[in-house]
Amino acid sequence: MAEKSTSVNSIKPGTRVRVRFAPSPTGYLHVGGARSALFNFLFARRYGGDFLLRIEDTDRSRFVEDALTEIYDSLRWLGLDWDEGPEKGGPCASYIQSERLDIYNEMADALINTNFAYPCFCTAERLAEVRAEQEKSGGATGYDRHCRELPAGAVEENLKNNVPHVVRFKIPLAGKVEFDDLIRGKIEYRCDVLDDFVLIKTDKFPTYHMANVVDDRDMKITHVLRGDEWIASTPRHVLLYEAFGWEAPAFAHLPVILAPDGGKLSKRKGAASVMDYKRAGFLPEALFNFLALLGWAPGDDREKMSVEELTAAFSLEQVSPKASVLDEKKLEWMNGLYMAERPSESLVEEVLPAWKERGWISDSRSTIEHAVKVIDLLKVRSRRVTELIDSAACFFVDPTEYEEKAAKKHFNAEAAQRLSLISGELETIDDFAHTKLEELYRNISESQSIPIGSLIPQTRLAISGVTNGPGLFEMMEAIGKENVLRRISTVIKMLS
Repeated sequence: MAEKSTSVNSIKPGTRVRVRFAPSPTGYLHVGGARSALFNFLFARRYGGDFLLRIEDTDRSRFVEDALTEIYDSLRWLGLDWDEGPEKGGPCASYIQSERLDIYNEMADALINTNFAYPCFCTAERLAEVRAEQEKSGGATGYDRHCRELPAGAVEENLKNNVPHVVRFKIPLAGKVEFDDLIRGKIEYRCDVLDDFVLIKTDKFPTYHMANVVDDRDMKITHVLRGDEWIASTPRHVLLYEAFGWEAPAFAHLPVILAPDGGKLSKRKGAASVMDYKRAGFLPEALFNFLALLGWAPGDDREKMSVEELTAAFSLEQVSPKASVLDEKKLEWMNGLYMAERPSESLVEEVLPAWKERGWISDSRSTIEHAVKVIDLLKVRSRRVTELIDSAACFFVDPTEYEEKAAKKHFNAEAAQRLSLISGELETIDDFAHTKLEELYRNISESQSIPIGSLIPQTRLAISGVTNGPGLFEMMEAIGKENVLRRISTVIKMLS
């Protein structure tokens, strides 16, 4: 493969970088699409350019009504705010392809008039028969160019009689198509392996190829950064640019993202939607950071990077053409780092609805302050926001059951006596701060010759039902003296 061009060299002096993310609302925004959007966003910000959002909704048979709103919500949640596009407007509006049909049909007519395209009247049945024969003979499949050289009179007659037709592009019968990929270097295709592809369908809607090229030119796109599944489409796009007499943008095809087992991403293997990751307890800044490192690296050992750091370091030169693997364990690790440094107040709104639903908390100021204290204790040990919800029960309600294995070990013959001793000492103190509680436990340990390592798990199990969690004394402080004493008393009665 030839040496690849650099992204900096692809920017001509005086040119403002303009890139776009152009999803189809045929489904929700998954991580592969989000990574493409993110690379476009970083590239635009790195070079002081514009990041456009364009909706490619010409495949009406697969259009999903709710997908459009979720695409907008997903991008905004990730922090990928667009400069031009739907709900924003801009000098190139409309940014929704279904609202630009007249433009595509006008451009298709222009190609017909310059002999770069032609009407094709072949029926779906005929095309199916041709394909079946091609497959039977073991040859290459594709349109056989049956209508390419129809006599002008026959074409006029069919158009006059409103015979359903598509518009096809005339691929050169010989030669090759070349383009420079900013990530992969020079790529060549022989024209004889390309068939005369459709530009306009029978319903007058454009295909992806036609709308994509026309829109990128009209919207002054300078760089096209998209997934590598579009490499095979690019020679068609290059030929279209040439036919129109337009200059093509620079192309960069991003590496594929694989499932942890090396296979294709699927809903079951990591290809969840962006909003699925939100619902699963991931923070947007963590997912942003993680996606940025799927196929790109800053060139040093940094992994946790802010948006500002990612923007300053980003370049296509450091994007690898090799596939990257989606490692959700690494995402969890990174999410844990971001959770630990997040102000607890900012996480309250993430957990409050679930805590309210379970009847643990209300909207009063005191309970909100209590929630912040609980999050303070839990967030440094959690990797997802959902863990803050699931592991917080002991701070709000008394345990109704105890870890079976731990109970057999720690609720032994001496446990009731020790817990009674602890309860009596706790009754005497007014300051229930964690520092005072730790001091009290050390005094009990020394005066009674009981290892503090025995007192702590017995108390923790009694007040929370489990043997792991935040520091015992900080937890006791957050639960409160009255609740702690009541829970210990319950276990003493149970053991007696």
